Amino acid sequence: MQRLLLSLIIVLLGCGLAAAQMRFQGATRSVAEKVEPPKPKPKPAPAKKKAPTPKLPPAKELFGSVPGPAPLEARAIGSYSKGCLAGGLSLPINGPDWQVMRVSRNRNWGSPELIQYMERLASDARAFDGWPGLLVGDMSQPRGGPMLTGHTSHQVGLDADIWLTPMPDRTLTLHEREDMTAVSMLKDPFTVDPKVFTDLHVKLIRRAASYPQVARIFVHPAIKKSLCVRAADVGKDTAWLGKVRPWWNHHYHFHVRLVCPPGMAGCENQAPVSGDSGCDGKELDNWHDMLKKAAIWMAEQDIDPNAKPAKKKNPKQLRDLPGDCKAVLTAGDNELLSVDDELPPRALQAAASKEAGPGVPILTQAQLQIVRNGGQLGIPLPVRNPIR
Repeated sequence: MQRLLLSLIIVLLGCGLAAAQMRFQGATRSVAEKVEPPKPKPKPAPAKKKAPTPKLPPAKELFGSVPGPAPLEARAIGSYSKGCLAGGLSLPINGPDWQVMRVSRNRNWGSPELIQYMERLASDARAFDGWPGLLVGDMSQPRGGPMLTGHTSHQVGLDADIWLTPMPDRTLTLHEREDMTAVSMLKDPFTVDPKVFTDLHVKLIRRAASYPQVARIFVHPAIKKSLCVRAADVGKDTAWLGKVRPWWNHHYHFHVRLVCPPGMAGCENQAPVSGDSGCDGKELDNWHDMLKKAAIWMAEQDIDPNAKPAKKKNPKQLRDLPGDCKAVLTAGDNELLSVDDELPPRALQAAASKEAGPGVPILTQAQLQIVRNGGQLGIPLPVRNPIR
């Protein structure tokens, strides 16, 4: 009986253990079924290819092809030789005391400050100095920037060329403005012609330099020398001479450059002049040496002084200019030229226009021999690089 009871107890214990084991396994399976296996990570989507940036022509073609100003607040952006112009205004081609030359170039644009200056200079020069009126050469393009032909500067609407030829007492026709040639003030590469360069010219340049907003006036070195000699003949004040700086090829016009308007962000002034008159002997001697070398080389190479300058290599691109210049170009829904587009007819006409004045005189063979042997045809001349 005891053995039977013991066997029964052992059987019951075994059944309990088996049941517990089955419950444990079932619970384990239930938990395992609830835990989902990790999903594979999705593959990253392939990166979208960026659309290629359209290739643009040189900056001079972009700016030279736009016929009108940027409808933005007036600003001179960047430096005189690397910048652009927003909100430019045009100088009327006819005024009471001026006429615009080479109208086809569409370069009678500038900042409001330059327009005001030109109008005042024209009026004051006639009223106080007896100058009959200004013949206005290149100022800036409607949106500034590099030009198709000619200047390195004139890019921000603060530069203007004024012919040294007096305005006639009648309104010139458009044909005359395209064909008429300014008069050179030079007798030879080193000397002004006193029969042509008169006291009226001295007074005009003095007047142009007299306003506080003027940074510089550029003239040919021979004209600078003549101004140094004759300044006292037209007035006691000669402080204005310090603003008048010599530079190549300004023998039939002078170049006015204004300072950046006060408070105008992004406009870069040139370093101010030192305050000296620029008439000291060292400057004169330096320029005489440079002009002598240039004159000898041109005579020996038989260079045509009236030939158009060779095209510059590696012209500036839009990316070389201040960042705001792209906004200036595209303002008013203006579409940029692509590299494959042709220039519009008006731009082609501007690029083909006649030079405003004659080239510098070339030495005759007799003059060449004198210069080679150390002789002087004229008087020594001065130097300073203005970033033309």
